[in-house]
Amino acid sequence: MIKTANRISNVEEYYFSRKLAEVRGLDSPTLRVINLGIGSPDLAPSASTIDALTVSASNPANHGYQSYKGIPQLRKGIADFYRKFYQVSIDPEHMVLPLMGSKEGIMHIMMAFVNEGDEVLIPNPGYPTYSSVATLVGANLRPYALREDLDWGIDIDALRNSDLSKVKIMWVNFPHMPTGRVASRNELKELVGLAREHQFLIVNDNPYSLILNDSPMSILSIPGADTVALELNSLSKSHNMAGWRIGWAAGRKEYIDAVLKVKSNMDSGMFLGLQHAAVEALKNGDDWFTSLNKVYAERKQMATKVLDVLGCSYAEKQAGLFVWAKAPEHVENVEKWIDEILYGTKVFITPGFIFGDAGKRYIRISLCCTVEMLNEAFLRIEKFLKNSSSVLDRETPINV
Repeated sequence: MIKTANRISNVEEYYFSRKLAEVRGLDSPTLRVINLGIGSPDLAPSASTIDALTVSASNPANHGYQSYKGIPQLRKGIADFYRKFYQVSIDPEHMVLPLMGSKEGIMHIMMAFVNEGDEVLIPNPGYPTYSSVATLVGANLRPYALREDLDWGIDIDALRNSDLSKVKIMWVNFPHMPTGRVASRNELKELVGLAREHQFLIVNDNPYSLILNDSPMSILSIPGADTVALELNSLSKSHNMAGWRIGWAAGRKEYIDAVLKVKSNMDSGMFLGLQHAAVEALKNGDDWFTSLNKVYAERKQMATKVLDVLGCSYAEKQAGLFVWAKAPEHVENVEKWIDEILYGTKVFITPGFIFGDAGKRYIRISLCCTVEMLNEAFLRIEKFLKNSSSVLDRETPINV
């Protein structure tokens, strides 16, 4: 066996990569698994988006390599999107870089800016990829707490009073996943000020801004952010295009150029048909998001019934595709409890520990399931709880 690189010795396989294989193994024709764990939209993109892909893919001339920077129409579409929804003006030629999903942008940005030994500020709880990529590039992780008593806000005073001299990047994610927290404009101003004072890059991961959120905002709208900030965004959540892998980075030209140096060595450009489709998707207007959010609001109402029957507590006002909730006090081990529910009901819910130790008492339910599926999950869990008074034997799940 050839020894693997040291850089992966402290990196685990992504939780969902492992867990979903286990979940799929429980599926059967008589009782299907209900997956409330993944934020993969189950609705279709707009009809014009699909039509644009079909037309473009039918053209034999459109299947060759493309520009690493994306076509001008796509960059302009992204700039128009920022002007319409965030009231931010960005130069489409120099300040936008289309990506094959924003997840790859996390790696590209880390590789472009972080040297081995640099510190990277990681939200806790937060998206696990920030930590794993920081580890892969040899950074020192500096978790910072999002505090429950601050409504999952950042304790900026604690950051200000700490040693930030070795920090190279701070990852923020508002609206936040998994807590659904929406940052105020003043909070973002303070964070930008902190980054300017200590000369580190602040990167806002912003894919949830238009989902169940009345005040979509870009960090690039904050005065002075152009000198220290980048933003990642994508069509995955807001336009039902998760599997299409279309995202972008936006910000100062010099920062975009640095990311491009990495990206241009990692891929050979995005398929032109996808770019043409993305141009159409970005034209979706207010009616698209009104309709989409009506669906998610109805699902959220049903998801809270699931949480209520489980005895969880949660904040009513949460943005994004999930509901974040605290497990009841009698539950000693949330991960084990979630597995009991999974094996007893074939309903999968995400345990909060995967987002950091600040999430170990929490669970997360996705809104990417129909109301009918959420209701079925509710009925199964309700029956399970009525019939279960002890720790469930995995080998003998109850009949639901």
